[in-house]
Parts: sequence; C-alpha cells; structure tokens
Amino acid sequence: MTLKEYPHEVLAAQPIGAWTGEVYRRVVGGLRGQLAVEGLTQPHWWTLNHAAGAPGRWNRTTLVERLARYDDLGLDFDAVFDDLAARGWLLEDGANGGMSLTADGEAARLRARERNHRVLRQAHEGVAEADFVTTVNVLRRITANLGGEGDLPE
Repeated sequence: MTLKEYPHEVLAAQPIGAWTGEVYRRVVGGLRGQLAVEGLTQPHWWTLNHAAGAPGRWNRTTLVERLARYDDLGLDFDAVFDDLAARGWLLEDGANGGMSLTADGEAARLRARERNHRVLRQAHEGVAEADFVTTVNVLRRITANLGGEGDLPE
C-alpha cells in the first residue's frame, strides 16, 4: 500500500492521540478477531502466556494484579481462569494456586500465537525495524511525560 506524502510541518502538527487511538483500535481489533477464532479473549491469551512462561509462578491473585492494567473490557478474570481450566488447558496447584498449562493448553497457546503473529506481521509491513523502534521509544517517552509507566513490562 502506498501512502500519500505530506510536508514535515503538516505531519508534525498531527494529533498524536487520534493516530495512536486509530492504531490501537486496528491492532487490538485484529488481535481480538484472531483470538475469537479460537474462542479466546485477550485475557485468555495473557493467562496462557504467563502460565506457559513461568509455570507455577502465577496464581489468581498475582496474575490479576499483573494484568488488570491492560484490561479495557471489564472482564472477570476468575471467569477467564475458570474457562481455561474447564477446557482442560490450565491447571492450578492446590497448595498455592500456581498456574501451569496442560499439553492441550500449550497447543492452544501456540495456535493463538500464530494467529496473533499474522496480525503483527501485517502491521509491520513496510515499516523498517529502526522506525518501529523509534516509534516505540517516542510513545514510551510521551507516556512517561504524561505520568504513565514508560518502561517495558517485566
């Protein structure tokens, strides 16, 4: 896709909130659409990734504390955890409630990851890696300037 060219001063005067909002809606909408094919929401995806990345580390309380800042759907995380457990994808250790994935849960996570990567590959088309890194750093700085957390999540 070819984009129309504009003078530097015209682009510099663009409303950053409008453009970041549009990008957010397009990227997150694409991701949510792909996850829905698997019957998942973003909180399902986040839970699968955290449980896979550090089996036993996260329990319901610690994972909700970690993920709540990203939830813009007002979802009930317990319902998400219960749903994944009912599918046979998520196990919770009886002692501390530490979460881990079953083989079926890991297979579902990998399917969802590939679907998400399709959206991200499309979003990155025609964007040089250096430009992407610059964009992320600019957005991190704007976030921090406005009182938000500009550091990457750990």
